[in-house]
This record gives sequence, structure tokens and C-alpha cells, in this order.
Amino acid sequence: MGHRYCLTLDLVDDKDLIAEYEKYHEAIWPEIHESIVGSGITNMEIYRFDMRLMMIMETDDSFSFEQKAAADAANPKVQEWETLMWKYQQPVKGALKGEKWVLMNKIFAL
Repeated sequence: MGHRYCLTLDLVDDKDLIAEYEKYHEAIWPEIHESIVGSGITNMEIYRFDMRLMMIMETDDSFSFEQKAAADAANPKVQEWETLMWKYQQPVKGALKGEKWVLMNKIFAL
């Protein structure tokens, strides 16, 4: 069956950095792609308005945020990517210290 999650994150307010960030996402590193699909994520899309990002993530039943975080922490290439991406990103209001993508609550469904 799987699940759908929506997450949010802000970018730094700099049009050149935003353009660089989008360029990286036109062709993510192969190791990042593998870490995503290998964790049980079956579809991922990121949308942007101004500095605000929204990620839609669909997963199979094997996915867990805890397992993904542990696998990412043990993967040097994922850590390299995350460190690089932090140049472009900033936490949304209310995020915990060090938290990047924040899970959004679903408030309506048709």
C-alpha cells in the first residue's frame, strides 16, 4: 500500500544560489538516487515557490524515517551531498535545531 508524506524546507534568499540548487536537482548524484530508492521511496517530487520548498514523497511499506536517517548517516556520499545542500537551505520557522526537511501535517483530503 505505501504512504505519502509532504515535507517543507526553505532556501536561502539569493536568486543565484536558488538557481544553483535547482541545477543540482536536474541531475542528482547517482549515489543519492540509489539512497532514495534503496530506502523504500517509490516517488519523490520537489516543488518551489520563491524560497519555500515542498517535497512529496511516496513510499512502500518497508520505508521508515529512522532507517533512512541511519543509512544516510552511514553513507559518506549522502553526507557530502547534505553538507553541500545546506549551503542553499535554511530551516523553516519551528524546525528543531539541525532539522532540515520538516514533515507537514495533512489538514485536508478530498
